[in-house]
Amino acid sequence: MATVLVVDDDQRLLKMLGRTLAYEGFRVLTAVDGNAALSQVEAQHPDLIVLDWLMPGLDGIGLIRQLRAKEDQTLILMLTARDAVEDRVEGLETGADDYLVKPFSPAELLARVHALLRRPSIARKDEPLAYADLYLNPVTRETRRGERSFELTSKEFDLLRTLIMHPRQVLRREQILQDVWDYDFGGDDNVLEVYIGYLRKKTEAGGEPRLIQTVRGVGYVLREE
Repeated sequence: MATVLVVDDDQRLLKMLGRTLAYEGFRVLTAVDGNAALSQVEAQHPDLIVLDWLMPGLDGIGLIRQLRAKEDQTLILMLTARDAVEDRVEGLETGADDYLVKPFSPAELLARVHALLRRPSIARKDEPLAYADLYLNPVTRETRRGERSFELTSKEFDLLRTLIMHPRQVLRREQILQDVWDYDFGGDDNVLEVYIGYLRKKTEAGGEPRLIQTVRGVGYVLREE
């Protein structure tokens, strides 16, 4: 489950965003200004910040500058009424990862949040990945469960990499299909379920406990039972 910090001095908007994101399965933190947000970041280490610009005290741009000066690369989606091109440029060049103008569609906000959380960081792109006793090396294509090695097809490897890059985060079926198959899956709506079955068979062949869990009506998550 990814953690999202929402920072806005509008209490009604803060509550609405909190409900929307929580319903989508995120752990939600809130703050009403930049200083409170900075404390939350240092204590809770959120995966993503939804950040207003105009706030009392430390504003959104000031918060971004402080975080980036500390080399904190937490994902940031600016959500602000400032809609001039110059404002967008300043927000993005200061260090925001995306920029959405108020008024906004909650559906678009959720789509942007999901898209940001799907981004592999440059540092992790080719680095070995691990969760629990599962190990995957994107460069050598080596996969192991503990000391037991197993082989995967190209698509099986891509699917497992997508899951292991987001441990404990529930990934929607549509999100996985876009990441792994780019929606080019021959119209077979069951392709994802079939490949999840292949992965489970190979990752559990030595009697290991299941790591790939089904979240009914939503998708899949890599987590220990």
